[in-house]
Amino acid sequence: RDGSIVSDRAEAESQGMELPGPPFANHQLNPLITVEIGFRMEPLPPRNGNQAMERRLAAILVADVVGYSRLMEADEAGTLARLKALREELIEPKLAAHRGRIVKLMGDGLLAEFASVVAAVLCAAEIQSAIATANAEVPEDRRLTFRIGINLGDVMVEGDDIYGDGVNVAARLEGLAEPGRVYISGDAYRQVRNKLDLGFEDLGERQVKNIAEPVRVYAVKPDGGGPGPETATAEPQAMQQEIRFCTAPTARRSPTPRSARDRRW
Repeated sequence: RDGSIVSDRAEAESQGMELPGPPFANHQLNPLITVEIGFRMEPLPPRNGNQAMERRLAAILVADVVGYSRLMEADEAGTLARLKALREELIEPKLAAHRGRIVKLMGDGLLAEFASVVAAVLCAAEIQSAIATANAEVPEDRRLTFRIGINLGDVMVEGDDIYGDGVNVAARLEGLAEPGRVYISGDAYRQVRNKLDLGFEDLGERQVKNIAEPVRVYAVKPDGGGPGPETATAEPQAMQQEIRFCTAPTARRSPTPRSARDRRW
């Protein structure tokens, strides 16, 4: 009557309650039955199913193996074993060391997330360097070579997965990358350019699939971006020329009129 709990027949009768039909037929109350009356407030579901999704800024790394189908066709068991060993012994420890999180594995590839784009680029460079070292003792036709793309962008979060253009751009950069290289977006480059002992090559803007605006692309140069072979040799040659033409000859010279010397030099 007043919303309280009735636990036995005597109490019900003392309160003058009219007992309904079954299971209270013939006014016999089962003492094992407890009746509770109450309300619980539940939040209403969003209208039209437009539920707000969590978003965050993240550095996204996408990597996959070059020529994986060919490698699998040539040696399926061996390729799977080598890929598993690379992941467990090299890639996953590097990701953990730089606080990266593997979002998901996709056959021969992976998607990883970092809170810092500096950590993501450094991790990718170290992974490529370590894989190159590991491949040195493997026959060329059996080597597992990776391409890596990195972007800094806004992502949508659903459970442990992430979605959105931030992920899509990283995947497109990975597809553009040369074997064994790391390509990063312009947004990522602006955050890392003065923070890492790495060089970067500007590859210009590229139009990529399903992305409305062109993406600025930079290739990471693990050697620190030092001068190439031609530049490196050109500077010493120029210096040698300058010294040679500015230093007087050591051989004995015969007297020569000043005007002639001037014309000669």
